[in-house]
Amino acid sequence: MGAATGVALAVAVFAGLGGLVAYLAGLAGQRDLQRLRRVGAPALALVRERLPGPEDRSAASRPLLQFTAGDGRVVEVFSPVPSSRRTPLVDGSHVPIRYDPADPRQVLVAGRERRRLEYAFLGLGCAMAITAIVLVVLVVLNT
Repeated sequence: MGAATGVALAVAVFAGLGGLVAYLAGLAGQRDLQRLRRVGAPALALVRERLPGPEDRSAASRPLLQFTAGDGRVVEVFSPVPSSRRTPLVDGSHVPIRYDPADPRQVLVAGRERRRLEYAFLGLGCAMAITAIVLVVLVVLNT
């Protein structure tokens, strides 16, 4: 086995493992979205602006969402989606959410599920797995 064959197999292994991780991340995200849509309790959350601290590195700040859970507790969590120009989360406004009654920190903002991101992870995972398989087949055929 030559050096090029070893490198090609190493790239195939890393591509396959990376594809598997991306696919599983997309699958877990889809499963969580479906679970929250199915068993999540509806609520209306108050959007509260959060001043960015020195530890914040991202440009897109995620506001706080404050709501009352079914057991009367007031819960405050970071929004799972950032505010955007198209769908702003304005300080003082209310947004419909679904939260997990067993863990109210698990929140889904209605209409902003980010399904495309989960599908992108699934697609990227599949593409990387196919790339790994093609690399392995090419290496086997060339040896």
